[in-house]
Amino acid sequence: MSGVSGPINIHPSAIIAAGARIHPSCRIGPYCVIDDDVELGEGCELISHVVIHGPTKLGKHNRIFPFSAIGLEPQDYTFNPKDRVALEIGDHNIIRESVTISRGTIKGGGTTRIGSHTFIMAYSHVGHDCQLGDHVMLVNGATLAGHVIIEDWAVMGALGPVHQFVRIGAHSYIGGGTVITQDVLPFTKTVARREVSTFGVNSVGLERRGFSKERITKIQKAYKIFKRNNSSQALEKLKEAQLKQAPELAGEDVEMLIQFLEKSERGVIR
Repeated sequence: MSGVSGPINIHPSAIIAAGARIHPSCRIGPYCVIDDDVELGEGCELISHVVIHGPTKLGKHNRIFPFSAIGLEPQDYTFNPKDRVALEIGDHNIIRESVTISRGTIKGGGTTRIGSHTFIMAYSHVGHDCQLGDHVMLVNGATLAGHVIIEDWAVMGALGPVHQFVRIGAHSYIGGGTVITQDVLPFTKTVARREVSTFGVNSVGLERRGFSKERITKIQKAYKIFKRNNSSQALEKLKEAQLKQAPELAGEDVEMLIQFLEKSERGVIR
């Protein structure tokens, strides 16, 4: 650990290469692995099980959570491991669990860059040669392909992929699950238009759970009533059938459906 100067809080299980340069105020938690040519600025904290490969430089007061892989080789078939490419990360960033951030490629300029005050949530991926500004937020599972530019204060929603070479403008907001294949204007809100529908009864799953054909048939008949009426009308018809003890709709399963409809506060998917 010749690259470590002065007193530092390093867990005995951490592995730090001789060529790493770590500020004395850093905290390195259990089972972290820090490669040669990695630089950690003042006050950085690696909570546990963090892997950082170089060349990678982190500024001040960054926090990295368990199982993140920072500065590893880019996911590019044409990458030559002998190429000297880098990752640069600014100050006061929060990088949550299982985030992956790749170094750059020669053809993309050689460096992936993350600004300052970003919040990169769990399972997000920042591909090679991406350029993120300051105060950017990537919500859980956001996925950036290579060469993506995200300007200051932009928010990328959960589970949304961004195509290569796309630019996302400053102060824009992208809703969860939105696929981005073209540039996003600054100051805008963008979300995929999609309808969520229910496609009948989960008959196969119910059979596997031991439901009889008779029980499944009653559930299907109840859902036909729901399909042909609005929610309030369907609820009234189902309650009326229960009161009359109609044999085709009697039973605990239809009662469960009635209780669910009565307790729904946000409406139900049709």
